[in-house]
Amino acid sequence: MARELMLSSSTLTAATCLFASISKTPPKSFNLSFGFKLVHHQYYHHHHLLPLACCFSVSSSSSQCSIDMSKYTEAFSRRMAMAGLKPHHQIALGVSGGPDSMALCVLTARWKTAGANVVTTENGGLIDGLLAIIVDHGLRAESKQEAHVVSHRVSEMGIRCEIASCDWPRGRPKQGHLQEAAREMRYQIFQEVCAKHQIGVLLIAHHADDQAELFILRLSRNSGVLGLAGMPFTSQIFPTYTHSVQEVQVNQGILLVRPLLEFSKEDMYKICQGGSEDWVEDPTNQSPLYARNRIRMVLNNLSSSKFKFELQAIISACRITRTYVDQIGYSLIHDAVIIKDHGYAVIDLQILCPLKIEDICLMKFLSLVLQFVSQRQRQVRGSAMKLLMDYIRTFPCKNSITAAGCYLCPDPGSRGSRLLVCCCSDDCALPLKMEFFESLSYGQEVHCAANELEKIIEDENSFANNLVPDASDVHFLDVNPTLILTEAKKLNIISESTYSNILALQKQETANFRSKTETSYDPASKHGVEIVTPSRKSLQPGQFCYFMDRFILTWSLKNKIDEDELSGLVDYEMDLSKEARSFCCTSCVVGHIPEVRHMIESDWLYLAELSKYPLSKNFTQYEVKSVNETKQIMDRTSPCLHYASVSAKQALHKLKSIPVAARRSLPVLITEQGQLQSIPSVDFKHCPFLMVHMEFRPKIPLGGGHTTFI
Repeated sequence: MARELMLSSSTLTAATCLFASISKTPPKSFNLSFGFKLVHHQYYHHHHLLPLACCFSVSSSSSQCSIDMSKYTEAFSRRMAMAGLKPHHQIALGVSGGPDSMALCVLTARWKTAGANVVTTENGGLIDGLLAIIVDHGLRAESKQEAHVVSHRVSEMGIRCEIASCDWPRGRPKQGHLQEAAREMRYQIFQEVCAKHQIGVLLIAHHADDQAELFILRLSRNSGVLGLAGMPFTSQIFPTYTHSVQEVQVNQGILLVRPLLEFSKEDMYKICQGGSEDWVEDPTNQSPLYARNRIRMVLNNLSSSKFKFELQAIISACRITRTYVDQIGYSLIHDAVIIKDHGYAVIDLQILCPLKIEDICLMKFLSLVLQFVSQRQRQVRGSAMKLLMDYIRTFPCKNSITAAGCYLCPDPGSRGSRLLVCCCSDDCALPLKMEFFESLSYGQEVHCAANELEKIIEDENSFANNLVPDASDVHFLDVNPTLILTEAKKLNIISESTYSNILALQKQETANFRSKTETSYDPASKHGVEIVTPSRKSLQPGQFCYFMDRFILTWSLKNKIDEDELSGLVDYEMDLSKEARSFCCTSCVVGHIPEVRHMIESDWLYLAELSKYPLSKNFTQYEVKSVNETKQIMDRTSPCLHYASVSAKQALHKLKSIPVAARRSLPVLITEQGQLQSIPSVDFKHCPFLMVHMEFRPKIPLGGGHTTFI
């Protein structure tokens, strides 16, 4: 690699052993002066001098200090079994080339190949079912070359590699939140590559020191105990956008697994040494501009084993609380929530008994329900949650509110004993999210990968269910978020000295955060997501539309009326002769490529007028405005008029079962002129030759997907 500093293993390990033999403690520091930029090396606490604006590589090919790898491989195998994973499963690795991800490669390769013949000549001597994904963010001139160096090293370990480059259509992210934007893009690419290769599991190299950094970061942002639990051991994540109708139908996402959470940063370097693997260091990880880097540097100075142990102990206590609260939330959903096929939820307040539930459990329950209805990737927090808590504890429910992209009101006819939660109608005035794609031919492979993932999650659940804590073992359930440290000290989870150190860290980072030195970044801005306004995007015949991450929609034309459809029309005095049934409609469908938008009030008013057959004389003057304000007028001479009237009558009957508030998030088809063509949720269509199919396929499942904090 150009402009990189190579430290030989003999230089590095000899110095390490020398210091260790003299002091019997990890070495504090040594210096290598080559006229390079000073960068702090975390594990050895050395200050190496590095070339400006580039990564450097550390070699660990041999060692005079023997590394016992058995304890690492055994711990890793145990964590993989806890995740429900077996060596024959298809697995991807997120690899940057740093010590963490290289250690992950070492352990995963050994786990995969232990006791199994998974390296064959047929796959070029590579380990079967293992793929390393290397993301070139393209934010530095050297990144492309570095990615190829890392790929070469990982390939030498017997791991197949794929380099994926980032595309920044809106330009380079702003400096203050460069890491956050890069992370958003990185995980988007991980999901795309996994989908392409039909891989359902992705391993990430986060470790215990990362958890400690995140704890301090979230503590400084006033996070509650659920946030202080840190990163989950496993979590099911779902793509921002999909690539095929098969992916929508399977709807499994990928399982993100963090098998190194029991390991420390020090362990990462030892594993690389034990595996004789090189790694690279990115100097941007030392920049104090980023909050995580600032916290990491301070934590490195607090190196006492007592502090580290107690910091992990309070994180563990938060994770136990999170596990308990999650289980209560899932149980409440199972007992008190009904999901309707039209995309809305009904909460039975009598079963829920919100006044008898701890605040933290009720907040988790509400967050999960609203996340499902709104189909937002992030859960409800802050002022929106406070508004919801005050609302749901007013029984019986009498008023309506809007919060977190959802509209909540009493379920009609329930006298306030049931709560209706639907996608907010106010959001419908904004551009709608719609994805358009063709049906692809690899559906069988998608289902095979999904079946494997389903079995993995089932096996992990069988393990995790035995670890759900009792209420007596759970701390912080009713503790104010600002007093969690105080409560932990009272419970002897942390000592006075650890309490003081964490508090000082929190205050320091809170001050940095409030100083607004970091440039703002909009996390909702997703690169590569196709967001279109309904008045400008047409749905071609045979094409699929994924509407608002919840409905999949397609249409086509038939050349005759089906017999099963005729059976529902015999009582409406229609001409059902063979000639009438076989004509090709040219006035209302053929030549018109429909567009997709959400339902508006004028749609059901139009159905009501259309259902009055024979139509009144003033029907041709009956105006209905579409979203783009164009008027739709039904031509009284249309050959499909009688059929449309009958279809409207039947649709109105079905529409009565859908609350008005829930109708506004349903998709409809219109012509370019704004004339209503179909409301597939109630089987309305203007022409008998128009075939429309719609399914309720929410991207994010109720409960947010599989997650564990064991």
